[in-house]
Amino acid sequence: MLRNDTGLITWVLTDGKAGDELQALSVTEALGLDPEIRRIDPKPPFSWFMPWGVIDPRERPGAPNSPIAPPFPDLLVASGRRAVAYLRFIKKATGGRTYTVFLKDPRTGPKTADFIWSPEYDRLRGPNVLNTLTPPHRISVEKLEAARAHPDPRLAHLPHPRVAVLAGGDSRHHRFTDEDIARFIRHLTALAEMGAGLMITASRRTPPALREALIGLAARHSGFFWDGTGENPFIALLALADFVVATGDSFNMIGEAAVTGRPILVFEPSGGHPKLDVYMSALKAHGIVHPFEGRLEGLPYEPLNSTPKVAEAIAEGFSRHRRALGLPDIAFSLETP
Repeated sequence: MLRNDTGLITWVLTDGKAGDELQALSVTEALGLDPEIRRIDPKPPFSWFMPWGVIDPRERPGAPNSPIAPPFPDLLVASGRRAVAYLRFIKKATGGRTYTVFLKDPRTGPKTADFIWSPEYDRLRGPNVLNTLTPPHRISVEKLEAARAHPDPRLAHLPHPRVAVLAGGDSRHHRFTDEDIARFIRHLTALAEMGAGLMITASRRTPPALREALIGLAARHSGFFWDGTGENPFIALLALADFVVATGDSFNMIGEAAVTGRPILVFEPSGGHPKLDVYMSALKAHGIVHPFEGRLEGLPYEPLNSTPKVAEAIAEGFSRHRRALGLPDIAFSLETP
């Protein structure tokens, strides 16, 4: 088992979805903890009834390769609809000793966990619920400052204004049509032709046609496209950017970019989701995001980072929980904003 110098056993529990796991790891990292990563994989019919219902008996403690085999954690950070039943199981199995944290709306009410973080665009509210505009993530001002102090040589030669291009991809609610790809490349080409240095990264969801178009764009205009070789330059891209262009299919990606304090220009592919519309509207009201139409616009703003606030609330709740159980308090090494 993994323990840090607090002596705590900490679990991050998800069904392995990258976005859920990333948010949970960002919170434990901000607390200075080194968690065990536990991934559940419930099968039908049990998965059909989640977040309600019970855990898959094939994953109960004592079953071969159970993802929730004891010793049970002191602190459990979970995310994702299918993790809810497992969180409740562990809370009951430990007689309430485990302090449970759930990230995002569990759909089962605020009493599901001891502490819940939920975005402002969700309706979940409660005395144990913290709502913030942007989601927790692993980008911090400290990391950005370190990357600026030691610029990535793959990017340092690019001309100003430097533009970080964060390309997402198809999702449940968005699709990049041929027309979307052509429009996005046309807008980016306009920036390159005005002399901007493009620093481009794509995601696992980026459709092949868009990826190839971005590679060609970078080659034609002496920009940078990360092809997956070498160290991931994501933090370096954000640190060195004067502007950020991001596709509007990811809450997390735009939340990460908001830590830079640089204007974020959002390209919206086909489709959409009402919650994402509310999120974007709130960011626009703060002067953080602007529509991307092939030109640079917007002014710097105070960097926005909700992760330290979420971590601090968890630390305070965990301390109250420990005192109520008559256990010694824990001093967390909280990450600064």
